Amino acid sequence: MLYFLLEWIHTTFDPPGFGVFQFITFRAAAAAITAMIISFFIGPKIIAKLKSMQIGEQAKSELMDKGLHLNKAGTPTMGGLIVLSSLLIPSLLWADMTNMFVIMVILVTAWLGVVGFLDDYLKVIKKLPKGLVGRYKILGQVSIGLILGTTIYFFPEMYSEGFAEISTLTTVPFAKDLNFDFGIFYIPMVVFIITATSNAVNLTDGLDGLAIGTVSIVGLTLALLSYFTGNTFFANYLNIMFIQGSGELTVFTAALIGAGIGFLWYNSYPAQVFMGDTGSLALGGAVGAMIILIKKEFLLPILGGLFFVEALSVIIQVTYFRYTKNKTGVGKRIFRIAPLHHHFEKTGIHESKIVTRFYIVGIILAIITMATLKVR
Repeated sequence: MLYFLLEWIHTTFDPPGFGVFQFITFRAAAAAITAMIISFFIGPKIIAKLKSMQIGEQAKSELMDKGLHLNKAGTPTMGGLIVLSSLLIPSLLWADMTNMFVIMVILVTAWLGVVGFLDDYLKVIKKLPKGLVGRYKILGQVSIGLILGTTIYFFPEMYSEGFAEISTLTTVPFAKDLNFDFGIFYIPMVVFIITATSNAVNLTDGLDGLAIGTVSIVGLTLALLSYFTGNTFFANYLNIMFIQGSGELTVFTAALIGAGIGFLWYNSYPAQVFMGDTGSLALGGAVGAMIILIKKEFLLPILGGLFFVEALSVIIQVTYFRYTKNKTGVGKRIFRIAPLHHHFEKTGIHESKIVTRFYIVGIILAIITMATLKVR
């Protein structure tokens, strides 16, 4: 909204210096700074409110045999409210809200934030152990995936000029001048990615600073990718698809980075607050929507490799346990506990070391992702 006011002042009165607000890079920086300021301002207030309402996390019973996570019991959760406020407000202020790419990524983020909030609300306030019933959570993820996929597939002209010709295409990593067309399977693909990424980030949110830090690393990479994709010079130089208007997503991802840094201030070990499903489902959906909108879906297993492995560890654990139980009557496990970060905890590695190492792996994966733009 602030973007339109400043643009009106620039075109109407042409004061010196106001032309800078037209540049995506400047507004992205402003969005990141605004996000951090909002986080630092509202963070203590929201944490204090959550404490006064006794909205605290329960210790994980599976980890209590070694005394792990006992100190986390009672730590306020639903801190995703800090993340969402710090992400959405700067995006609304600094991004071009007539841009369909921005509208859709904000819609996906807010939608899944509401789904996560309902889950947290039912768990910590209504004291329902499982929170939102699984099928309703999946319904929320699938429905927003359908909305995003349907608008891209049937109404690509709403996004930008020329988008219709590439609406169902995606970039193939390590291949030059080669794009893959999902065709009639495009909408199911979008639904799968939104559902998978939101759940994968949710599973990763188990150690202090783990999910928000890794999402911020992914966000920085997405900021670069969206800027390159929406810039004719860089798109031509890197020989990637140019998508008119997609560069505006850089403002959103910059706000995501700022919000992530701001929340990490409170969520780093020992955490003062957890973001809960309110934050993790929303951030996972934002990552999925971004990768879809800039046509880099095949880069997701690389860039989001940590989230992929975390989710895969749960799938393997559950599948193997059920298989062995059906076959022998006794369920067996491959990992000591899933997701993977808890397995490492069980081996005796301190959680702060696990988180730092996950950050390092995340940075390596981000570098590999960027390298695919030229290594072809």
